[in-house]
Amino acid sequence: MNDPTSKKPLSKPGHSAGVCIILFFAFVFTLLAHSQETERPNIILIFCDDLGYGDLGVYGSKVNRTPRIDGLAEEGIVFTDFYSSSPVCTPSRASLLTGCYARRVDMHEDQTGHWVLIPRSVRGLNPKELTIAEALKSVGYATACIGKWHLGDQPDHLPTRHGFDTHYGIPYSNDMQQAKRGDPPLPLVRQETVFEAPADQSTLTQRYTQEAIKFIEANRENPFFLYLPHTFPHLPLFASPAFKDKSANGRYGDSVEEIDWSTAQILDTLDRLGIDQNTLVIFTSDNGSNGRNGGSNAPLAGRKGSTMEGGMRVPMIARWPERIPAASICDELATTMDFLPTFCAITGAEGPALPIDGHDIQSLFYDQSYAQSPYKVLYYYRRRQLQAVRWGDWKYHLELGQTHPNWTTPDILAEGRPAKLVNLASDLQETTDLSDQHPDIVRRMKALAREAIRKLGNDDVDGSLQRQSVDLTNSTAMTFEN
Repeated sequence: MNDPTSKKPLSKPGHSAGVCIILFFAFVFTLLAHSQETERPNIILIFCDDLGYGDLGVYGSKVNRTPRIDGLAEEGIVFTDFYSSSPVCTPSRASLLTGCYARRVDMHEDQTGHWVLIPRSVRGLNPKELTIAEALKSVGYATACIGKWHLGDQPDHLPTRHGFDTHYGIPYSNDMQQAKRGDPPLPLVRQETVFEAPADQSTLTQRYTQEAIKFIEANRENPFFLYLPHTFPHLPLFASPAFKDKSANGRYGDSVEEIDWSTAQILDTLDRLGIDQNTLVIFTSDNGSNGRNGGSNAPLAGRKGSTMEGGMRVPMIARWPERIPAASICDELATTMDFLPTFCAITGAEGPALPIDGHDIQSLFYDQSYAQSPYKVLYYYRRRQLQAVRWGDWKYHLELGQTHPNWTTPDILAEGRPAKLVNLASDLQETTDLSDQHPDIVRRMKALAREAIRKLGNDDVDGSLQRQSVDLTNSTAMTFEN
């Protein structure tokens, strides 16, 4: 570092050089502290709902036009081996915000055993769990959640109770309007108040984008964290008139291309305000596509709800012009659980006091040539059940007994599924069982599975390191009246 006072003598006759040195270092430390404060990046996390691995142009789609998302990849880094920790909505969002497997924080299903939280679920995140928003807010960040929440629709469970200054969006999935279950009309919420029901889903992406831009503009002079969990392309599919029936991939393509438009609006706003160089933008998905209506997880097997690769391996793109080299590709394993510890490390925020499962992956952003995945093992949980374990390129599908009818997917029938060892480096479709050729690997994988079960639990058995969510004693529907 150049000394700005180098043209002047370090001391004058009659003054102690030691005093000057002390003052000099005090000045340097002040500069460094000021630098850390002013250079903390803005962080934007765009989180799509059911967007598959093969749904973006940069990941091989030939039917969805995503030029601005593809451009984001050209200006940043593309991850090819990136995972959500769960193949469905609620647990994947709990993991993203807390840095933990959903099973660790007891958010792997609702209190009745349903796949995800539903309207009037009493369950929600325990306030003892530190969220990304709370961590960043502690070091001066403005925070916003604009989009789908799905971590509890009761007042105690809303984003505003978990570190978000601003909230605008729907509290759960857009298909949760079942009359036979007594679901209310889909509510659109500002802060903690319903202002529209049913929400006009054809305008959701447009309105989320407008609210996001307002938040960015209002906080251009201060560091901010914008969490933008889109509603789509979750079913049922909607798009605004400007995008409806315009894509080559039906309504699914319409919704994906509108998300590309939304991303463009966000990026253009950063550029217009002159803050694009100091903003980390991340684009990813909560789980794989359902594989219907135009969604694609190619070249992976499986779909949403499955612990095959297509259910949990998702697109991930990150851009930070001042730090991440452009046109980079990372083939190392990383997960959505890594965002919390990584953001804490980048901003100087204090991380969680309780144990988490994610890792600081800054090295994967900055130095792809030498950086390695921090993961020795990855667990594939589906609801309360451990179904597979990954170690390096090896993936072991555990033997599953008779399965609840509602748990079936193409790879898991009602009568269960046999165990299988595959090597993902050569078999992304997970078709060839190598168990007989590698009994030593099978023994190792079974030991890793036992360790996961001991710590995080399995089926109806709690793990030794599992913590509790919060279940309220009663609940009410989110309506205009409530």
